Amino acid sequence: MRVVIRGRVQGVWFRAWTQQEAQRRGLAGWVRNRADGSVEAFFHGPKGVVNDMMEACWSGPPSARVDHLTPDISEEIPGHGDFRLYPTV
Repeated sequence: MRVVIRGRVQGVWFRAWTQQEAQRRGLAGWVRNRADGSVEAFFHGPKGVVNDMMEACWSGPPSARVDHLTPDISEEIPGHGDFRLYPTV
């Protein structure tokens, strides 16, 4: 599942929090900031765990404020088994 998260999500530790939470859940994938101020993430794993992670993203770290979370089913398969931070696009 690919998601785009909008709100106050950059400069508030959102990417690192997402990586930590995804790793804790055993998910593969990645997270990155986007030039438009949003955060984009790709979660790969069991459907229930991915759904739980997306629900957690609505809260995020304490300083974040999530206004919108847009999911998009993706056919992407990560080429690695861990969860990575990617550079801003």
